[in-house]
Amino acid sequence: MKKVMLVFGTRPEAIKMAPLVKEFQKNTDEFETIVCVTAQHREMLDQVLDLFEIKPDYDLNLMKQGQDLYDVTSRVLLGMRDVLTEVKPDLVLVHGDTTTSTASALAAFYQQIHLGHVEAGLRTNNIYSPWPEEANRQLTSRITAYHFAPTEGSKKNLLDENVKESTISITGNTAIDALFLTLNKIKENKELENNIVENLNTFGYVLKEDKKIILVTGHRRENHGDGFINICNALKEVALRNSEFDIVYPVHLNPNVQKPVIEILSGIENIYLIKPLQYKEFVYLMNKSFFIITDSGGIQEEAPSLGKPVLVMRDTTERPEAVDAGTVKLVGTNSELIVSASQKLINDKEFYKDMSQANNPFGNGEASIKIIEYINSLEK
Repeated sequence: MKKVMLVFGTRPEAIKMAPLVKEFQKNTDEFETIVCVTAQHREMLDQVLDLFEIKPDYDLNLMKQGQDLYDVTSRVLLGMRDVLTEVKPDLVLVHGDTTTSTASALAAFYQQIHLGHVEAGLRTNNIYSPWPEEANRQLTSRITAYHFAPTEGSKKNLLDENVKESTISITGNTAIDALFLTLNKIKENKELENNIVENLNTFGYVLKEDKKIILVTGHRRENHGDGFINICNALKEVALRNSEFDIVYPVHLNPNVQKPVIEILSGIENIYLIKPLQYKEFVYLMNKSFFIITDSGGIQEEAPSLGKPVLVMRDTTERPEAVDAGTVKLVGTNSELIVSASQKLINDKEFYKDMSQANNPFGNGEASIKIIEYINSLEK
């Protein structure tokens, strides 16, 4: 039996690793599954663990107010040293591009434990965009034994970096697995759906039959300052031009985000600045939206599965497949571009149809199964 440890610490990681945890736990004859969380995010992480009914075996609980990248990296590295020494797993799986992922990967490397990297091979090839994520994923790749790439493009990126082809498996993205799991939970449980609607009310937004929704998220460090001022000015103009739309913006708690958003967008009748949402509420609102404006990476993968066009407020993306497929459009933090692209989606039915019906290049919700099949094949 292979002893597999899955390590994650932020909400996005937890969402994308949860389906994999659940799939491993179905295979008790082949795997002993150990879950370790760092709690790089605490409250947001716990919400996801509750939703997917996952109880960690180890919890480093390292979240502290005001921590920086030095703090997180050192705490994860030292915490994982002790956990790995005790558990001695055969394989450690990390996800994506967080500080938790890279520091945990390094801790496993120091003990010569094989590493699997879920969502491997994403690249912008500019280590400062997005920061620090691009450097994190490149560093993790250098010490990874098995690369689980979501797309052909991700695989090509790894091959270009001289990663052995035999160590790469194209799986699709586990984000889609998590999305479908959550939508099914909501569909099958009317009480859960009612609870979600009530929570949205509490968080600051009441669904209306006569209003379409433009959903907005924004938090990237590289957009702090003038970038967010431009974004907010664009959202203000879109709102004033389109009274039949509600712009719903769950505002990140970072003061660098809160300050310009509240100063520029407060008091506009059809803009709702609400509290950050739990994952299930966000999935529900994403499914109800007309289109989405974001600087997030994961939403570029999830929204196309729901037929929702995405305008990405970044100049680069590590998910060029989405741009090539036509499911997302890069608008940066240029106010004019954000406004013009929004108006085109609102007014041009063919343009909207093309974006909303484009095929999702990130898989069909079976990434977790494919990852486990690959790991099983290593025994043979």
